[in-house]
Amino acid sequence: MTEEKPKPAVKKMADVMDYGGRPFGRIVPDAETAMICEQDPVIRDKVAGDLKKMGFLVAQPATYKEALRNMRFHVFNVIFVDEDFDTGVWETNNVLRYLENLNMSVRRQIYVVLISATLPTMDYLATYNKSVNLIINKRDIVSMEKILRHAMTEHEDFYHVFKETIHKQ
Repeated sequence: MTEEKPKPAVKKMADVMDYGGRPFGRIVPDAETAMICEQDPVIRDKVAGDLKKMGFLVAQPATYKEALRNMRFHVFNVIFVDEDFDTGVWETNNVLRYLENLNMSVRRQIYVVLISATLPTMDYLATYNKSVNLIINKRDIVSMEKILRHAMTEHEDFYHVFKETIHKQ
């Protein structure tokens, strides 16, 4: 009778890594990702559907705390934020405040879209004032995909050299 020695447990990398708190767990490195901070289910579903058609992986946090936790672990390509997302009366939007205070080298990698009930779609002066890349009025959300494609193409043309330089470093 021979004693069998217990074999050491071989753990796969996926078993060792804890992806808890990350919005997508483990993803393909160059995957396009988006986060939607919107509490209206009709608007959220429309935006999510259009983004998925455009090839984005989509995260939909329910609260600003969940959104901030997601942004700690991942730099999203696109973030949609409703101006009233998870805020009370006269409160500031914590997601927008976080994005405003990001380091510029990180912030320029993120395309931020503000969903507004009051501001007009593609108002560039208001986008500058709000520190976002694009504003889409809730009335124009049905045309979101067309508006987003046009605006992101302009953005990519403008920041192409900058992003290329960042990726080389």
